[in-house]
Amino acid sequence: MSTIADVATRAGVSKATASRALTGRGYVSDETRVRVAQAARELSYVAHSSATSLATGRTQTVGVVMPHVNRWFFAEVLEGIQLALLERGLDLTLYDATPGSASRRRVFEDFLARRRFDGLIAVGLEPAESELDALLALGKPVVSVIGTQQSTSVVTLDDSHAAVLATAHLIELGHRRIAFLGGTDATHWPHVESARYAGYEAEMRRAGLEGEITRTPAELSMPAGYAAAVDLLSDAAARPTGIVAACDEVAIGAIIAARRLGILVPSTLSVVGIDDHVNAEMFSLTTLRQVPREQGRAAVELLVRHLEDPDAEPVTLSIKPRLVVRGTTAGGPGRTSAAVRDSGFAPQS
Repeated sequence: MSTIADVATRAGVSKATASRALTGRGYVSDETRVRVAQAARELSYVAHSSATSLATGRTQTVGVVMPHVNRWFFAEVLEGIQLALLERGLDLTLYDATPGSASRRRVFEDFLARRRFDGLIAVGLEPAESELDALLALGKPVVSVIGTQQSTSVVTLDDSHAAVLATAHLIELGHRRIAFLGGTDATHWPHVESARYAGYEAEMRRAGLEGEITRTPAELSMPAGYAAAVDLLSDAAARPTGIVAACDEVAIGAIIAARRLGILVPSTLSVVGIDDHVNAEMFSLTTLRQVPREQGRAAVELLVRHLEDPDAEPVTLSIKPRLVVRGTTAGGPGRTSAAVRDSGFAPQS
């Protein structure tokens, strides 16, 4: 079996130059790159990760840390990361850091300290200060997906703008009694939820609706959204005509609650979510679309940039959401819309 040394000898270059030419990491002239590639083809050379690591000083592996691997957003981000890494010939090591678990502590105190990766992508961790310090102390480039860290590059949705667009959509339809549903003081992602609520509040104030501002707390899940919406909608005299949900899962829970209470969506109650969750189309949910897979790809691009230039300054890539109007929003009281009608879909209890 041919080795990188055999390729280097045939091409008339050093092993380090041959490795750079084949991996694309580091400068090599076009002429040399072509010559090395031709030598590799003639020798039927296939790079081995261990040999590449010895030649470049890198593991050719990227570590990914996330709190959940079985929830929609995180699974989509992970798929985007994996596809982008495969395109670059890089491996992936996944660390599942479930909040509040003993395994999370082991990830930060033990496994990450082994540094079996060239860089790290932290997805949705909103890590405590000690955890962020632990990541940075590894001396490896770190990129965050979701977060406000100033010490790392960040890929994030413009959460405040998403809520502004959701709220403005309901106001333009003639709604005035608009509630924000979702978020708690003990949430794992306080930045996301507080930014989305801030966007809702700012748009309500801009429209002169300060007196209608209200927030009903709920964890970011369908069951929690359902339970909170039952309480919010049970009082016919005080119930809102529009809901801005902190995320699509909360919005879907609210829709199910409304229908079980006999409240028509959207003719009596309009609901807007944020995310464009995989189930949003099934519920005909009007929402603000983000594409987590693209955020995963963007995180890889930023990490590669830091690997190639360790002195590069951290950057924040803020992704703008897009309003997707479906069938859960319609004109407010006294206004009608021919574009939508009440859906007949009603999940059974």
